[in-house]
Amino acid sequence: MEFEAFRMDGLGNDFVIIDQRKRSVSLTKDQIIKICDRNFLGCDQLIFIQNSTISNASMQFYNSDGSTSGACGNGTRCVAYLISEEEKNKNISLNVDNQILNSKILDSKQVETIIGKPKLNWKDIPINRELNTRNLELTISDVDNNKITGGVGINVGNPHVIFFVNDLESFDLKKIGPQIENNEIFPEKCNVTLAQKISNEHIKIKVWERGAGLTKACGTAACATAVAANIDELENTVTEIEFKLGRLQIKIDQDKFIHMKGPVSEIQKITIKL
Repeated sequence: MEFEAFRMDGLGNDFVIIDQRKRSVSLTKDQIIKICDRNFLGCDQLIFIQNSTISNASMQFYNSDGSTSGACGNGTRCVAYLISEEEKNKNISLNVDNQILNSKILDSKQVETIIGKPKLNWKDIPINRELNTRNLELTISDVDNNKITGGVGINVGNPHVIFFVNDLESFDLKKIGPQIENNEIFPEKCNVTLAQKISNEHIKIKVWERGAGLTKACGTAACATAVAANIDELENTVTEIEFKLGRLQIKIDQDKFIHMKGPVSEIQKITIKL
């Protein structure tokens, strides 16, 4: 099987994008895993673009382990830019799990997407029993085995847990990530973020994505971190979330809708042979 696809990334969070609107490309779970494998082609997530009657297009996301992902902020921004170039339209709407995400294409490949409102109730994370989502009382350890207990649970289209720490470099997220992701309280697993506050408006983070592992950036994790940092006063806040390769600006408006703005890469056309 041979077909065309696209490669794009947002701050290093990279995607293979397959457009199914004109040609149906059906892939097995094993084929998705193969495409995402960095020994073959490699990406954090695979994205299918499909036709939609209620928006410019619809999307399906798959993690590198072949599992489905309910939302992907950077992936949404990349697809919005791709379709904007195709349709010569600066305003793009995309359907994800029957939720419409609106994006605006700005100058210099900057894309702003409205992610929606955060969910903070334990049932919406989801967690399998009633817990205080502001402090899930989960324990992690740094490299010197000093323990901290906490974890803020937030759903922004997918489940996230955020731990605020004094020094990101003191923690081994490759070890912590799978332990928290697979904790028994999360029936759908979770994304895990370590966050270091530089100031109230500037936070550095590292992210372990469920089903994908360590990633260079994660849009929904940036959104969840901004919510966790401003959880008592969500309205009218702006937070810069810093990754290794750059920043995303997360704005929460007066109605508690999350706006995510940041750069996307060039569009690279590729041919996949399976």
